[in-house]
Amino acid sequence: MQNGADKLPKKATELHALLLKTRAELHQAQAMLKHRDLEIEHLKLQLDKLRRRQFGRSSEKLAEQIEQLELRLQSLGEPAAQAETPTSVSQKPSARKPSRRPLPAHLPRDVLIHSPDNQCPDCGGMLKRLGEDVSEVLEYVPARFKVIRHVRPKLSCGCCQSIVQMPAISRPIEGGMAGPGLLAHVLVSKYADHLPLYRQTMIYRREGVELERSTLTDWVAQLGWLLDPLGQALGRHVLGGTTLHADDTPLPVLAPGLGRTKTGRLWTYVRDERPAGQATPPAVWFQYSPDRKGIHPQQHLKHYRGALHADGYAGFNQLYVKGEVIEVACWAHVRRKFYDIMQSTGSPIATEAIERIAMLYAIEKDIRGKPPDCRKAVRQARAGPLLADLKAWLHEQLTLVSAKSSLAQAIGYTLPRWTALTRYLADGHLEIDNNAAERSIRPVALGRKNYLFAGSDAGGERAALIYSLIGTARLNDINPQEYLTHVIERIADHPINRVDELLPWNLKAELEAIRVRSEATHQEAA
Repeated sequence: MQNGADKLPKKATELHALLLKTRAELHQAQAMLKHRDLEIEHLKLQLDKLRRRQFGRSSEKLAEQIEQLELRLQSLGEPAAQAETPTSVSQKPSARKPSRRPLPAHLPRDVLIHSPDNQCPDCGGMLKRLGEDVSEVLEYVPARFKVIRHVRPKLSCGCCQSIVQMPAISRPIEGGMAGPGLLAHVLVSKYADHLPLYRQTMIYRREGVELERSTLTDWVAQLGWLLDPLGQALGRHVLGGTTLHADDTPLPVLAPGLGRTKTGRLWTYVRDERPAGQATPPAVWFQYSPDRKGIHPQQHLKHYRGALHADGYAGFNQLYVKGEVIEVACWAHVRRKFYDIMQSTGSPIATEAIERIAMLYAIEKDIRGKPPDCRKAVRQARAGPLLADLKAWLHEQLTLVSAKSSLAQAIGYTLPRWTALTRYLADGHLEIDNNAAERSIRPVALGRKNYLFAGSDAGGERAALIYSLIGTARLNDINPQEYLTHVIERIADHPINRVDELLPWNLKAELEAIRVRSEATHQEAA
């Protein structure tokens, strides 16, 4: 029996050639294995992202994509990635014992007294009062419609025979039958509670009121025209500051004549200086565009001068060229890239990156609401050294990981933006991230799942307007229903050059006084 050594060539030149050939084959095999490992890592990352997107909703398209990725992973000899990967920094929170909150004091209360007879059921003696036990039950009285009849008597003068009558009241929609409260309810139901108009018609039908969807559509369109000056005033306020948060989100829009939808965009611009201890009222301003071309944010912000918190979207880059708009990058976006890797692969490098970024956010928690000078001093003393160390660490890790790995891509996203990411160190007015803008578009994402699409570009513009008013009311702790009712009742007769008086924060005290009077009236009636 012959072994492998007997087949080796005897001459040195032949042995050298065989060695070179074997080395080349080994390098080729190593390269194939490396490529396979990178593809597996990439597929796991994609699969984990899709599974998190699928959570909470049913989607045939997402299910099909997940199935394809799982099959590809199996063909590469790897089991499909699990939906959740245990890590050292993501632990299941401990269960807390639920506690019942007291019922709101402003709600009207009906008192029912359950008192026994005055005689003792055992001996027949007279009972004396010792005290009482009180418990409260929260009940719901369904909302109801009512009709308000406006009667204008005609009076005649016995001397000159002239007829005197009060003028007709002004209505939000001329000749319309809807009152301000109903119109505000339609807007809040659609844009705050995410109830499409056809669902609202079914709800109203249960109350015995027939309101066709076409009627509600007309009301929304006319209210968009009526409230547009207020939206413009809101935009002037948002762009009047020196710090701004910007982001965008898709909005499906019906494409006329095509029988399908196109993807429009809602751009959000948020002014919120409260984290820096400022008293300026916060506000959000939405704008609609039929596509995502960079010309749209450039047009929206052509008169803005100041710092812009934004993601890495290239459409914003033209704004930074002249230096009149200063880029402030977002650490939340950086963290998200490492978090996705940590969740899908459990990478210790990604885990350490998350822990280092968490230290930066702990500093921000301590100084939230403090004056800008204080924030700047604390950041430079505490966050400055952490950031310098993080940058050096990222450069070091970049030399240790594969250039095509997802870790290299995450680091490659971070380092080129380092100047914009650390700009908040030198200015206490700036924020560490762009979460203010991301919070503002969450209602849009929820609404998208319910009403599916806007009917036209004009519908997208109306959505931007109403989202702006409702979002700003919420930022100022104002009930959107009460605010819109008050505004719709007054705006038709309000001077256009004083429209700023109807912005949410300018009406907050008046709305609070109205609420107090209403609660007092209910208590007296009870």
